[in-house]
Amino acid sequence: MSSLPGTGQSTEPARPTEPARPTEPARPPGSAPPPGTPPTKAQLAGEHQSRVEARPGTEAQLPTKAQLPTEAQPHGEGQPRVEAQPRAEAAVDLGAIRQNVALLSGLARESGAETMAVVKADGYGHGAVEVGRAALAGGATWLGVCTIEEALELREAGITAPVLSWLHLPDEDFAPAIAADVDLSVSSVRHLAGVLDAARRTGRPARLHLKIDTGLSRNGCQPGDWPELLDAVEKAGDEAEVVAVWSHLAHADQPHHPVIDTQLARLNAAWGQVRRRGLAPLRHLANSAATLTRPDLHLDIVRPGIAVYGLDPLDRPVEESPLRPAMEFRARVALVKRVPAGEGVSYGHEWTTPHDTTLALVPVGYADGVPRRLNARGRMRVHLAGQVRPVVGRVCMDQVVVDCGEDEVHEGDTAVLFGAGAGGGPTAQDWATELGTIHYEIATGVHGARVRRTHLGAGE
Repeated sequence: MSSLPGTGQSTEPARPTEPARPTEPARPPGSAPPPGTPPTKAQLAGEHQSRVEARPGTEAQLPTKAQLPTEAQPHGEGQPRVEAQPRAEAAVDLGAIRQNVALLSGLARESGAETMAVVKADGYGHGAVEVGRAALAGGATWLGVCTIEEALELREAGITAPVLSWLHLPDEDFAPAIAADVDLSVSSVRHLAGVLDAARRTGRPARLHLKIDTGLSRNGCQPGDWPELLDAVEKAGDEAEVVAVWSHLAHADQPHHPVIDTQLARLNAAWGQVRRRGLAPLRHLANSAATLTRPDLHLDIVRPGIAVYGLDPLDRPVEESPLRPAMEFRARVALVKRVPAGEGVSYGHEWTTPHDTTLALVPVGYADGVPRRLNARGRMRVHLAGQVRPVVGRVCMDQVVVDCGEDEVHEGDTAVLFGAGAGGGPTAQDWATELGTIHYEIATGVHGARVRRTHLGAGE
């Protein structure tokens, strides 16, 4: 390699010239190319199309949706059937819902009160429509939800019982709720203005539950602002009907906490102001715990929530509670295998097989509602093949591993992650205790498209 003078640039030696390729003589049109000539791109495309066209019924080869195998059909000759059971399931016992509501509404009736079953957050993860129907069959006369969308879902399902929706922004469109005979909670003059605007647009009066903040300091009107809210309601005239005055307890799980009596006194004071203006609204204050323990708080309507689902608001063990848990979270074993001693299991190898053992892979994880830290101390258990068995290693996004020792376990067997505690199996309260939280969070945390929710006992 040499450089051009004064430039420092290198030059490569000239490459020898390739001999010219001989040109092919022109072929007559339609004649075949000489042997060994590679096919052109157009020829390849044509051959592919010819092969496709040569297949009989090519256009009809793709199956329609109706032709695809269903859970009741085999894949084909010699192939396994499509499994009919879900791989992961939140099975809801509607008979338990009815039984729990029958207990709660029975207590309320003894005090002369009606029962509003709370089905917000998609029925605490159990299915709002199905739970709503079961609760009404069990003795509830009202349903309670958080949002307008939740209320309209009940109406669209054909539920006609009174429904209260209680948490909104002042600029929401309240018209669909008013048109659907949904009662609305109001906590400020700003919220009332939005509701009254919708009432004028629909040509129907709004049914109001005025919420007073009696000490929880969340939603609700401050006592100092209460007279202004009542003035605005009076000015609304026929555009509004005051159905109730209500509030929510801060310490109901401690039945004799002194704040409870303070809240009752504040509710009664706010209610008295409304009555002095010539109105006769209902009152409601009692949640699940107060329904069970404080008949003096039943007033006109009780509002049980978590107790509807069989989860005890006083944290009593399942065997000591009058309530019956309605949800069983379960999954089918995906894989069973023998693993020799000394092998690490799951991420980080936080658990190592102490001896040869059988491991079962259960296909649910933290993407499905199994908290990752549930097995942080190695105390997570499932009920599988007739016994309570330990989960070993970390909880993963999609799966957990169960140590089955020398026992016989099969792929497809059902592992109960939590339920009613049958056979000593885990419960939602067990999970909550291990995690330092409440069973509300456990039940509502079972979620995702991979967990199929099924309802048992709908026709009973």
